[in-house]
Amino acid sequence: MTKGNTQYHTTIKTQYAAIAADLQGLNAYRYDRNITGGNQEFIEAAAFEHYLTTGSLLPYDEACRRFVEFGGDAGAIPLSPEDYLLGLFDMMGELMRFAVTAMATDGKLPSSSGEDHPSLGEEGMDVDAQEGKRDVLTDLRELRAQMEGLEIQSGWLARDVDKKMDVMRTSVEKVERALYGLVIRGRERPKGWMPDLDGGGRRTEVDVEA
Repeated sequence: MTKGNTQYHTTIKTQYAAIAADLQGLNAYRYDRNITGGNQEFIEAAAFEHYLTTGSLLPYDEACRRFVEFGGDAGAIPLSPEDYLLGLFDMMGELMRFAVTAMATDGKLPSSSGEDHPSLGEEGMDVDAQEGKRDVLTDLRELRAQMEGLEIQSGWLARDVDKKMDVMRTSVEKVERALYGLVIRGRERPKGWMPDLDGGGRRTEVDVEA
């Protein structure tokens, strides 16, 4: 946890603690559709933070442990695999924005060094692209491949996954197009240049509605 995020973690923990008693026993299933949006938002943020600080995906078990802490004396707040999965879909949109912004401002694709995690310094993730090393795009492509391998036949989860799948694919494609534009333009890009994300010939700003 970075020092700058401490206040946000405290606020989140306080809000979850306030409803923990109402989410025990059968009520956890009764109100699961009421709390799913908040759970997904938390997983999106937590997984994004975890990736930036470790270069790896937030494990489901670790995410569940955080919800145990949120419940405190009232009891653990359950985190369904469905909420975890849908939150990861949303996190990929954050990775897209992170990658595109880094390329626009630093002229580099954020990359990881080492087999399992990025080389971290005082400023966090290394943004030096290195041949043969993992980077945000390769990680996004791997996540996309895993997500596309899901087999969900019917129900509300199938509908939600279907919607998020399209957005996820678009996010990966935006990073691919941004990197393509960076390679083609090279380091001669004008000051303030932003990658072309709409596939056209004009300059665009980063689309924040992933």
